[in-house]
Amino acid sequence: MTGMTTNLRRNREEIRYSEAFKMSVVRELETSGLAFSALARKYGIKGTATVPKWVRKYGNGTRGKVIRVEKPEEIDQTQKLKERVRVLERTVGSLHVELALERAYTEIACERAGIEDVAAFKKKAAGSPGTGL
Repeated sequence: MTGMTTNLRRNREEIRYSEAFKMSVVRELETSGLAFSALARKYGIKGTATVPKWVRKYGNGTRGKVIRVEKPEEIDQTQKLKERVRVLERTVGSLHVELALERAYTEIACERAGIEDVAAFKKKAAGSPGTGL
């Protein structure tokens, strides 16, 4: 075994592999074309997800790619959702601008009216129904 072992609670053993070892396993996998499980058996690597995880992290992209196959209606739905997100982001941006303008106008109006405590004025205005602010 090439990894460093440590004892954990409940008598489980944890094996830690060096970065160099992980990278050499990934290089061998990419050059030899062996299956993940065959290479894991060769080096005594436990866990079915260990080698694929190393390939995603250290690999050159030739192995371990995720290819997503979609139906045409799924592609259309994805495009519609992306467009909706764009519209909502623009709307939120516009609302932020409007809110900033409203705050600035309120401060200017309070300044011109001689009101020093803008926050108290906003609370008072929000509490009275007929103010129109």
